[in-house]
Amino acid sequence: MTARFSGKTAIVTGATSGIGVAIVNRLADEGARVVLVARGATAGEKLASAVDGIFVAGAVEDPSTAERAVAAALTLGSLDVLVNNAGIDHSGNLLDAEPGELRHVIEVNFTGACMFLQAAARTMRQAGGSIVNVTSRLASVGVPMTAVYAASKGALLALTRTAAVELAPLGIRVNAVAPGLTATPLYDAWLARQPDPEAALREVLRGIPQGRLGTPADVAAAVAFLAADESAHITGASLPVDGGFTAA
Repeated sequence: MTARFSGKTAIVTGATSGIGVAIVNRLADEGARVVLVARGATAGEKLASAVDGIFVAGAVEDPSTAERAVAAALTLGSLDVLVNNAGIDHSGNLLDAEPGELRHVIEVNFTGACMFLQAAARTMRQAGGSIVNVTSRLASVGVPMTAVYAASKGALLALTRTAAVELAPLGIRVNAVAPGLTATPLYDAWLARQPDPEAALREVLRGIPQGRLGTPADVAAAVAFLAADESAHITGASLPVDGGFTAA
């Protein structure tokens, strides 16, 4: 694999499960020095050791976490890439959503990402950089029982576009990757809870033109493309990785 990120440092939030692990491994395989951010210290330290990176334990909605992650990146020499991948899921009837649920989902999926973007951009404005926000297919389409989650990811998509325009003069690019249904441990656990998992999977696949779920590696490849110099003239874009779901 080519070393597109040789000499560069990347921060990846939500780094210890599913898509986050794939992003960390992809960037590290291509030469990046990686700062991993997540809540779980055991998994974080193990993965950081495997990729010769640095682990920063913390919640993204805590303002100090972003500052500590940026400081860790600078000990490695620079900060060139930020991947805002951390997020929590939420499903349920919109009319039953409690205020505390609303606040928590927005704080993690949007506010935390915004604080990381701010902290990274303040450093990147010295030499430029690339920020990739992991949103969702649900930022662009309406699916019942997902309103709160979709709204948080829609806010992140709006932030992506506005930040791209505002930060372009500073040499900072901001883009989004919008995964569809992806075969992660979280999805596998959901499928296992269904009364008829095989029937549930068939129903899911009927809505995906390519006829398969995405993989964490699919998403990581898109993130790496937008983070790399080969996408130098792309900013403010949202790249769907959903097998054609949002095109259908």
